[in-house]
Amino acid sequence: MPTIGVAVAIPEPWARDLQHYRMSVGDLTATQIPTHITLIPPVEVGVEDLDAVEDHLRDAAAAVAPFEVHLRGTGSFRPVSPVVFVTLAEGISACEQLADVVRQGPLAVELQFPYHPHVTVAHHLPDDVLDRAFDELADFECVFEATAFHLYLHDEDEGWRPTLEFRLGGEA
Repeated sequence: MPTIGVAVAIPEPWARDLQHYRMSVGDLTATQIPTHITLIPPVEVGVEDLDAVEDHLRDAAAAVAPFEVHLRGTGSFRPVSPVVFVTLAEGISACEQLADVVRQGPLAVELQFPYHPHVTVAHHLPDDVLDRAFDELADFECVFEATAFHLYLHDEDEGWRPTLEFRLGGEA
């Protein structure tokens, strides 16, 4: 059964910069995870359901207009989860709206934690490394327009790879 995820990709050069930073602090999972804002966490779907999932994502994308994302500063989910992330200063409610639309129909999944849009920069590392990531990226900032999201497919060897792009607002 394929494992999929749905996310807003962070554009270049910030995606590469944040991925390289994540690898530099020892979070080697970054080699297989493109920099993103999660909409649907990893979920298994039947091969026979993929067409319905793609149709649903197309409809979801058409229902939400493009929006601005302003990433600024850092946050953490500790002590609940050993994660440091770059925060959204703008675009939170638009990501929440998009995630709500995406997590319906064939992708109506239960979340382990409440949805909080973010960009992970350090995960499952010692506390001193998480502290360092929190401090070193505190001044990180970028702004971009989210015009699409992607369906990602997990491959055991290559990691997470975008397979389809869905343009927001029904853009061609």
